[in-house]
Amino acid sequence: MSSLPRYAAPFAISLLSLALFGCLGGNDNKSNALPDIKLKSLSSAPEQVSGGDVLLSFEGDMALINNEKDQLEILLNDEKVEASRSTLRNGRYEVLITGLKEGENKLQLRHAKHGKLQEMLLTNHPITGPIFSGPQQYPFVCTVTELGKQPLVDTDASMGFPVKDASGNQIGLSKDCSIETYVEFYYRTTGNQYKLLPANRVRPADMATTTLTDGRVVDFIVRREVGTINRFIYSFATLASLDDTADTASTEYWNGRALFQFLGGVAIGHTQGRMDNRTNQSMVPEVLGKGYAVMFSTGTVTDSHYNLQVGGETALMVKEHFIKRFGTPEYTVAIGGSGGGIQQYVYSQNHPGLLDGGVPQYSYPDMVTQTIHIGDCELLEHYMDATDKDNSKWIMTKNRSWLVGLNATDAYPDPLAPYKPMLGYSTAPGMTECVPAWRGLTPLVMNPHFGGVRNQEQMQGGAMDNVDWTHYDDLRNIYGTDEDGNPRTLFDNVGVQYGLQALNDHKITPAEFLKLNSQIGGWKRPKDMAQEGFPFIGSEADVMSGKVAFDPWSKNNMLLSADGIAPAPRTKGDLKAMNAAYSSGMVFDGELNIPVIDWRHYLEDVLDMHNSHQSFSGRQRIRNKMGHSDNQLIWFTDARPHSYRPNDTRPRPNKDFDQTWQALEVLHDWITNIRKNPKKSIAENKPATAVDSCFTTEGDKIASGDDVWDGILNDKAAGACAQEFPTHTTSRMVAGGPIEGGVFKCALKPVAKALTDGTYGTWAPNLEQTQKLEAIFAEGVCDYSKADQGRPKG
Repeated sequence: MSSLPRYAAPFAISLLSLALFGCLGGNDNKSNALPDIKLKSLSSAPEQVSGGDVLLSFEGDMALINNEKDQLEILLNDEKVEASRSTLRNGRYEVLITGLKEGENKLQLRHAKHGKLQEMLLTNHPITGPIFSGPQQYPFVCTVTELGKQPLVDTDASMGFPVKDASGNQIGLSKDCSIETYVEFYYRTTGNQYKLLPANRVRPADMATTTLTDGRVVDFIVRREVGTINRFIYSFATLASLDDTADTASTEYWNGRALFQFLGGVAIGHTQGRMDNRTNQSMVPEVLGKGYAVMFSTGTVTDSHYNLQVGGETALMVKEHFIKRFGTPEYTVAIGGSGGGIQQYVYSQNHPGLLDGGVPQYSYPDMVTQTIHIGDCELLEHYMDATDKDNSKWIMTKNRSWLVGLNATDAYPDPLAPYKPMLGYSTAPGMTECVPAWRGLTPLVMNPHFGGVRNQEQMQGGAMDNVDWTHYDDLRNIYGTDEDGNPRTLFDNVGVQYGLQALNDHKITPAEFLKLNSQIGGWKRPKDMAQEGFPFIGSEADVMSGKVAFDPWSKNNMLLSADGIAPAPRTKGDLKAMNAAYSSGMVFDGELNIPVIDWRHYLEDVLDMHNSHQSFSGRQRIRNKMGHSDNQLIWFTDARPHSYRPNDTRPRPNKDFDQTWQALEVLHDWITNIRKNPKKSIAENKPATAVDSCFTTEGDKIASGDDVWDGILNDKAAGACAQEFPTHTTSRMVAGGPIEGGVFKCALKPVAKALTDGTYGTWAPNLEQTQKLEAIFAEGVCDYSKADQGRPKG
């Protein structure tokens, strides 16, 4: 797969020949006692080795190891092997063993006098994966061509991506998109850009220098290695010098810290993902210049897919191969926004040891539980625009928050407002967050006809003809399929009382509440859905000519009342899919065993999808699971006042100041304390700077302390930061649900019980209203005092 030597050894003590430690000197141990020396797999768990090699360490007393070195040997599948690299790092010997066969391998540590000291089984998987994520998704569209590279030909590819020679002639097909590993050298300019280092290695006049964490000032030169692991494109970036060559992996300027850069976005698979325009993300200058090593993979970008089982597998494999290339990091931290923040929470839960700390930016606890309330957005917007269009309350933009919970403002005009009245619908001058932030997410998650990826038109043999473009199909290995072979689905709104809080706050009348819940409806099964209308496909002209329906709500795929009187059907989710979302770790259930600083710009006023209550949703889950949230800090930085662009009157956030780098410094002190004091808890190792905080647009502290967010998750008076940065809710919170937002399927209670337990506040329905409630909620209404019925029992 690679034209490079598998692992070069610029920092090796020696290459080993017949005796594993023959180069180290010392006297033989004459004692008859069995030496307490063991091998440990450093690069991965023993059952998760990939690519045919493994980095091991000798564990035990170093003096004893030195004394016994000449008597030790390693056998792989009963054959003596030589280590291809031996390194003294972090106070122990690390050795790289190559030549593992695919599948199970027996590794033995033997002593010339005492015989077998240890036997361990290693399971080696192909570099293309998978390890534990199940059957891989096909068709799989290559994007390495955007890097100027051709994928390797797969001999068993009957349909797939075309592979071309230098003349542009097709020479075969690729189904896994693997490439030969290659290395490029860049330098950072004095103008804060990356440029390729000249081939003649003459130092460019505009080359910048950088100061390492140890105080050394060096040229800002970067070695970036690029290849494919688990079918996705990875890169390793480290500082280098002018005389470094591609086949070396110098660690002279590495400070021992590794940073994993995760990225966000929303996608549903079938692609290798994008790396063409992500130089800064794969070579983060703010940390790379200090001596950090930076790991990146398109498989840990949620704009490639949202299968975080595959993503976690990819992260493990990428770090495994980084360790085998460079050695074990002192610690590994992560940064990443949106889906990149989600990955930090989910991977810390699912893969202990992968990360030692993180800065989730603009985070959500996870993606799958966002579909619970985001699936309501179009239902509610359609209700206000179409079903209840004669109700003047919905012409007032702010009033729409009564139902959707999310923020609403007139500062953002609805781009479709000119068309709605013309076509017989109502509208408001502004928008709720549902419209600019979440419109299109329901089709993307649920509609098998609505989707696509870059380069898919190049696929051959009809490879893309039968792709089911849904999140559910993307995760069919997790959610499973029904008796007809269709992916099981998650969305459920049976028993949900939309607008309940608005009713109890006397913002809507009982009649309006009853009509809303009678006519809101639900979503069709993906197999019953049709292609979307405008603005998702087609143009304004197509709408006016009748070629394409005007359907910004996806109403064509809704379950609506047949006559506008009878209650519209609700959607029932599949309990097996919900159970699997939990058991697979796709849901962040609150297990957090690393320190994190959850940081975001405050973006509520601009209706950004990264709404601020999500940080506290995550915190509540952590408290529910662990009894405390001491491992998580929440930092907000103001993005107000808003800046303006020429000829654009919409407000834009001021996002110039990035608190991430300050957060990494706090994490360094925190992780260092943890390493020095392993018997203390994460919370007990907090440095003084590790506190909840909020900041101005310039990054100056407004307030900090344990009480600054009071009033959000408790009944105390609002803290200083909570006052400065108001949070909003969701449609399910308006319906009575909890802030943690993780209830796929609510427990149900009879309407009769709801009438007597205070559910409806001061409203005492009369007989006719009670009968309507019972007709709408024949199975009962949500009882959020009980656990999610989609959670596995026990």
